[in-house]
Amino acid sequence: MADYFLDQRIREGLGDKTAVIDDHGSYTYGQIVERSEQVCGALWQADIRPEDRCLIGLPDCVEFIESFFGILKAGAVVAMVNPELPTDDYLYYLRYTRCRALIVDADLALRIAPLLHECDCLKALLIVGDYDIGLLGSGQLPSSIAVIPWDLVRQAPRRGTYPTSKDDPSVWLFTSGSTGKPKAAVHFHHDFPWNTECYAKQVLGLTQADRTTSVSRLYFGYATGTNLMFPFAVGATCVLFRGRPTPETLFSRIQRNRVTVLASVPTSLQRMLDHDPEADLSSLRIITSAGEALPPELSERFRRNYGVEILDGIGSAELFHIYISNRPGQIRSGSLGTLVPGYSARIVRPDGTDAAPGEIGTLWVCGDSAALCYFQAHEQSKATLRGDWVVSGDLFHRDAEGFFYYDGRADDLLKVGGIFVSPLEVENVLTGHPAVIECAVVGEENQNGLVRALAYVVVRSGHRADEQLADSLISFCKEQLAHYKAPSRVEFVPELPRSDRGKILRRVLRRVS
Repeated sequence: MADYFLDQRIREGLGDKTAVIDDHGSYTYGQIVERSEQVCGALWQADIRPEDRCLIGLPDCVEFIESFFGILKAGAVVAMVNPELPTDDYLYYLRYTRCRALIVDADLALRIAPLLHECDCLKALLIVGDYDIGLLGSGQLPSSIAVIPWDLVRQAPRRGTYPTSKDDPSVWLFTSGSTGKPKAAVHFHHDFPWNTECYAKQVLGLTQADRTTSVSRLYFGYATGTNLMFPFAVGATCVLFRGRPTPETLFSRIQRNRVTVLASVPTSLQRMLDHDPEADLSSLRIITSAGEALPPELSERFRRNYGVEILDGIGSAELFHIYISNRPGQIRSGSLGTLVPGYSARIVRPDGTDAAPGEIGTLWVCGDSAALCYFQAHEQSKATLRGDWVVSGDLFHRDAEGFFYYDGRADDLLKVGGIFVSPLEVENVLTGHPAVIECAVVGEENQNGLVRALAYVVVRSGHRADEQLADSLISFCKEQLAHYKAPSRVEFVPELPRSDRGKILRRVLRRVS
């Protein structure tokens, strides 16, 4: 991976081309090679060896990318965690990964220092940024852990790329954890270039001229692909920023850096429209959307306002990245598009046979980027990962022309009056109402023990969240859907609960209801 995504750019003569722009400056491909080899050297000096797991807990900055390639150059395995989690959550990731090296910024290092006594596998703590060594002393850290400030990393002897095999383990990608603690999908080196060749190059058509940025943060596989690996694979430039991807930040970075490719999610796209529907996004040629359903009304309104298409698609940690996607100039409203080259899929009935066009079933996807297993989850691995086939928990139907349509998670379907109802169908109608920013539909039992649809709704400013609006929303749904599909009740909430990867936590809403 380090050779494919990074070293090859030097052989192509791109050493002086800008690879990264972050909050503090810009950095060439040649600088990234040099700095990643210093990270590699520092890891080897700390006795980190091939196949040792190294955990990155950094915000989006050039040091993240240096660490990512430095770990790969050492022959070690990359795992990544959200640097903004509550402190106690890190103990799970540290124990689960059994990481030998941990790379964090100074603030996070100080927060989690008391936890490190319980991490007997950890050998090295690499710290980005200025910190008071005294605060990490006073017995907080075990003497067995080497503390390496980043200024010492930058002085480490450079070490070249360890000769790994394409079939060596390289990266752990965590599932979203929508049904419990996140589990790691274990990937080999070849999985990532394979998807890059199929999706980034053939669907997105990335070139050296592109500049990418992302709403999702780099620790999440969606962004690790779209705003790190993909631009590096073609000699493009990625734009990074710390902090939250607010509309103000996104507009500023896009305009200042003339970004051409934005990796986003529907919630962020809606917020951009609400914040400034007339902003200048003329530099953008593509926006990708994934992670949650993109309402057709939102997609069309975004295109009308800003003149840029949204390529909705679906990917997963199990397959690394997007495997079904719309294409530039071939957007089909409400659809996730067609198969990415190199991938195949089945829509499967409960009896294991293939569903007919238009018939809903479980999505099975086949592609050579499939993970080997989930770590420490043998039964789940057998159920989901079957060779190159990944058995998703997603319900889909496919039309006669090969376009795929998402019908929700299998465990999200509601059975109302003996008939299955897709929450997504109801949500798409609700988001078409001018008072609704976003919503989520779950099932609840009424006083008679019967399941009915309950809609949690976030209301747009200028509208009153009252009983009159609730009745209006229910009537609005009944005008466009069969009456049994309309929600029987509406609850207004300030925001929807989400995972650290941006997915709506329906289990939380079901528990509340």
